[in-house]
Amino acid sequence: MSATKRTRKVAVVGVSLSDCGRVEEATPYALHAQAARRALADSGLDRSVVDGFASAGLGTLAPLEVAEYLGLRPTWTDSTAVGGATWEVMAAHAADAIAAGHARAVLLVYGSTARADIRAGRRTANLSFGARGPLQFEVPYGHTLIAKYAMAARRHMHEYGTTLEQLADIAVQARANAAHNPDAMFRDPITVDDVLSGPMIADPFTKLHCCIRSDGGCAVLLVGEEYVPDTVPPPVWVLGSGTALSHTTMSEWDDFTVSPAAVSGRAAFRRAGVRPSEIDVAQLYDAFTYMTLVTLEDLGFCAKGEGGAFAAKGRLTLGGELPANTDGGGLSACHPGMRGLFLLVEAVRQLRGEAGDRQVRGAGGRLPELAVASGTGGWFCSSGTVVLGRG
Repeated sequence: MSATKRTRKVAVVGVSLSDCGRVEEATPYALHAQAARRALADSGLDRSVVDGFASAGLGTLAPLEVAEYLGLRPTWTDSTAVGGATWEVMAAHAADAIAAGHARAVLLVYGSTARADIRAGRRTANLSFGARGPLQFEVPYGHTLIAKYAMAARRHMHEYGTTLEQLADIAVQARANAAHNPDAMFRDPITVDDVLSGPMIADPFTKLHCCIRSDGGCAVLLVGEEYVPDTVPPPVWVLGSGTALSHTTMSEWDDFTVSPAAVSGRAAFRRAGVRPSEIDVAQLYDAFTYMTLVTLEDLGFCAKGEGGAFAAKGRLTLGGELPANTDGGGLSACHPGMRGLFLLVEAVRQLRGEAGDRQVRGAGGRLPELAVASGTGGWFCSSGTVVLGRG
């Protein structure tokens, strides 16, 4: 768990997306480069300031290869790989490194052509994550990634009476948010009936309970406070972070209804000195509808077992009490394989008031003051939570 005492403030000063959605021609390296250039342009800082670099998702040598491709020679690097939570964990590491004086500016960058690769036959959808080590005891039984999430959802339904309609409503609200995002891959409205009547993928998940498959990339630039006056947009400060690992084999998961966000979230809020009730906007990893529900519970927005009722009645939409996944999330906007960095980009854009038609505003047009981004990896195997603020 990230625990370094910070001696100087750390801010996010640049964020960007590469081309996203259906990107037929670009390579993953090209998407990395496009996102990196745009994030630096967004910050107003020169590339020479960057002395820290973090990347994952392209293989063992990815940070070396991508850094060279971008023309960087970093003296601080991170190649942590814990699935979808990777980018919140990397952000926590980067913020600690900057605060401790080990780096002045760290660029986090990601790019993937997951959709294009599958369509071109260059690879197949990753459903099992292989059969190495302990996983060898689950693979013979067809225990795919989605099946693991489906089992967890069924357990929550059994323990707490959570309904399929409540889970489906989370997908409906994500699509409602995506309708206001010109970069979202799917924007047409859907209903609870649409979700429930779709083709079954893994009981209880039908197609619309599951994230989309897209191409795309993004980048985030974090800097020490002395670089903030030189940046173009207003800074967004890293107030607190937390990380946690849980399990990889299902037999080692203590409780299917509790994710490691219960640990990472508690640490992040404590270090930020804020309560969940003070958060204005939340960006939560949503490869499946159940992820949103259980993360809301584990971050402390509602009690365990109350996620279905809490998320109902439009609470997660742009005009709701807790706008969540305001870009449409992985369920409707984009999901190129590991979505965690996109959560940070959207959180920053909301705090800076740059989200266009999907901008969240409070009474009198007030911009959000506090945001949380919480990434989940594997099948609730890992979690990283970051609290961000404008103050």
